[in-house]
Order: sequence, then C-alpha cells, then structure tokens
Amino acid sequence: MEKIRVGVIGFGSIGKYHFKAYKRIPNVEVVAVCDIDENELKIAKTEYGVENLYKDYKELLAREDIDAVSVCLPNRLHSIVSIEAMKAGKHVLAEKPPAITTKEVKEMFETSQKTGKKLMIELTYRFMEKTRTAKKLIEKGSLGQVYYARCGCLRRSGIPGYGSWFTTKSEAGAGPLFDIGVHALDLTLWLMNDFKSDIVVGSTYAKFGPRGKGKGGWGKPVPGGPFNVEDFASAYIKMLSGATVYLEVSWASHLGGDRFYSIILGDKGGLDYENMMLYTEEDDILIDKKILYNRNDPYLAALTHFIDCIVNDKEPITTRDQMVWLQATLEAALISAEKNEPVKVSTLV
Repeated sequence: MEKIRVGVIGFGSIGKYHFKAYKRIPNVEVVAVCDIDENELKIAKTEYGVENLYKDYKELLAREDIDAVSVCLPNRLHSIVSIEAMKAGKHVLAEKPPAITTKEVKEMFETSQKTGKKLMIELTYRFMEKTRTAKKLIEKGSLGQVYYARCGCLRRSGIPGYGSWFTTKSEAGAGPLFDIGVHALDLTLWLMNDFKSDIVVGSTYAKFGPRGKGKGGWGKPVPGGPFNVEDFASAYIKMLSGATVYLEVSWASHLGGDRFYSIILGDKGGLDYENMMLYTEEDDILIDKKILYNRNDPYLAALTHFIDCIVNDKEPITTRDQMVWLQATLEAALISAEKNEPVKVSTLV
C-alpha cells in the first residue's frame, strides 16, 4: 500500500486531533509539524515524538517528502496556506470554515483544479455514523420532498479563546456563525442534498462577549485581546429549490444547555437528527420510529477518506459547488446582518 507522508500545520487542539487520527491510519506517516508557538512544538516532540518541527509553514511546504498537509489554522489563513500548499505540490485537508469569503473558497478550488491536488474541507459531522444513517434514510425517500429545515448549534457559555483570533473579526471572519454555524448548516444542507440558496436574511448580536461573559474552555485566551464578533446569529434562508432553512447559533445565550440539532421536514416524513427520530405515516396511522446507529470516531473516518481520495484518485466528499454555496450562504447572513437588508446569494457566487 502506498505510503502517504503528512505534515500538520497548526498544532493546537484541532491539530492534535488530526495528528492522533493520522497515527491510526496504517499507510500514513506524520513527518512534520508546524506551529508559531514554541510550547506546542515542544509538546509535539516530547509527547508525540515528532522530530521535524517548524515555526514557518513555508519551510514545511518546501519538504519534498511531504505528500499532504492538514491546515489547522485561524480562519483567515485557511485559503492562504491551502493555496500555497497546493502550489507546492501538496494535497490539502483544511479545517472548517472553508475560508472567510466566498471569493477565497473559489480561489482554493481553482488552485486545486490547476495543480491536480486534492482539496478537502474538514466537516466532521458528515462522517458520523449517526449522520450517514440519517442520510441513507433520506436518500431512500423516507421524507419525500423536503420543504423546510431548522438547525442550530447553541452553547450556553462557550466563547472560545476569548481575546484570541477566535474573537477577532479580521482573523475569524465572524463568531459562531462561521465557527459552529458552518457545521449545523452543512450537515442540514448535505442531508437535504440542496446547497443552492437564493435569499438570506441574517441577524447577529453581541450580548455576552463585550462584557467578558460567556467564556468557554476551548482555545487559548489572550488577556486584553479584542472581542469584535457576534456571539449569537440567526439566518432565514430561502433556497432556489423553494425550500426554507432556518439557522441559529450561539457561543453564549441563556439556555438550559448546549444543543446541536437539525429538523428536516418532507411531505412523507420528518427527521429529528438530535434525537434520531423519524416521524411518518403508514396506512393513515401516525408512526414514530427510533433510528438506531453505530458510533464511530468521525475524525478518523474523515481523515481516512482524505487519504483514500489521494491514494485512489477520488473526489473528496466536500465538493467545490457545495463549499462555495455553503460559504456564500454564511457570508450572505453576515452581510445581511451588517446592512440590515436581505442579500441575494447569487451576487457572491
């Protein structure tokens, strides 16, 4: 079996997830790690046994023995580093969101096409067996024609890395809308098999972050750093197909607890993803069905798929059109909130 040699760029929490998953794939060797934080490099060496360490990602990309890289960096750098990596002859697995703007996402996939290098966006929820099971049910027609969906990722107190790039608009692009909203929206649109949106009306709020409240345990806080993104966002999305999607996301809000949910309604049935229930009708009788599924490690499944795409020359599951429309919908929600008016998504695509 062909050996794939990988470099991990960015060795924070997500970078370590990637590293651990790669180590479990038989034909993969992680040969180098890059991070600007020297402490993270020490951890990579002492705890993970990595010998080739870099503070400058360009030096890692210059290595001829690296076939692919994971880009686990602040959102602003996703497109920049991914494009440079593909031009340097590396396949790329980039963390979500795809980028900060739709224009950047298009440039990333154009580079992939020109260089012949694979580009995959790491959207973990697609790789959960829970999601795959729901997808199979929908594909076989259990919901019929889908016309409405409501989805969200809500945290009661979960602002990541307060004062760091997470809460800095120029580095993150947005707050929870891009950070976790991308998961809820991608999951829902993928289950619906419908990514092309028409009009978006978005709203954003910053009710906790500016007061130093709502902090979570993820990321590395930077004392005195800025908080100039939203901590709650919602979007009403009209699809070109005629379907409607409602999205709500929060890093902090007065709720009973954290939630990740997706409810999809069709003319033959409805799916509650959070509780894995199918609501339908048989012979004029209303039926509630509990959906059973196996549990798995979605990071391992995602990275295994990425490696398989390289070895067997397959197209990654996160296709160009899906990622462009996904980013355009999120970007439209942000623009709509800022301008206080509906946004036509086609103006971004």
